[in-house]
Amino acid sequence: MFRALAGLALTLLFSAAHAQSAPSRLDEIVKRGTLRVGMTGDYLPFTALDKETKTFRGFDVDMAQSLGKALGVKVEFVPTSWPQMTRDFEADNFDIAMGGVSITFDRQKKGLFSTPIMREGKTPIARCADKGKYDTLAGIDKPGIRIIVNPGGTNERFARANVKAADIRVFNDNTKIFDEIAKGDADLMMTDASETRYQQKLHPGVLCAVHPDKPFDFAEKAYWMQRDVALKAFVDQWLHITHEDGSYAKIYAVWFE
Repeated sequence: MFRALAGLALTLLFSAAHAQSAPSRLDEIVKRGTLRVGMTGDYLPFTALDKETKTFRGFDVDMAQSLGKALGVKVEFVPTSWPQMTRDFEADNFDIAMGGVSITFDRQKKGLFSTPIMREGKTPIARCADKGKYDTLAGIDKPGIRIIVNPGGTNERFARANVKAADIRVFNDNTKIFDEIAKGDADLMMTDASETRYQQKLHPGVLCAVHPDKPFDFAEKAYWMQRDVALKAFVDQWLHITHEDGSYAKIYAVWFE
């Protein structure tokens, strides 16, 4: 019995020592000199990819540069898509996913989320003349109502979970999806409240966010990273400091106010 316990103790000590000596993802990023950031590039105000210049812009692009500066490394943006994001994550194509990523249990199973950066939920956006028609799910889920969704993300998941009678149309280009509503080829989209506010600002008098202050559900956005506690601790501390020193507020104001 004593020998068995002694052997177990030595095994545990060896495992703990090995875990302490093994390089963390944070160590790898610093040694590499590059933070690989996965982004869809189709979700303003969080991220947008200029296909001609191959450059990204948006709230989380600026936040990624801030994180890279804190780490003392360069930022490499890795294009992905909402349907492909989880597969790219599992393939270790990037260290962290940014760009309006919502916290989900499925994603949590595969990695770690930072401290939430934003609290919101799904709410409709429609032509301003029709705004009053779609303030409830019952009013939306009727035959003949045309709901448009982008594929593979939480918007499509929410629509399919809550809509049974209305028509759901999948539109692959998330950068042009709101134009479909504006020109009358779709009636509404249910998406994150932050996006409805931003698109309302881009389409004044044409598209209106429907009760963005009281969304249909609860959701939070955060940064989704590979399962490394040292990296998560660093990202959380960086977020804490950016809130306290005002740099988060400055970046937020550029894109949301």
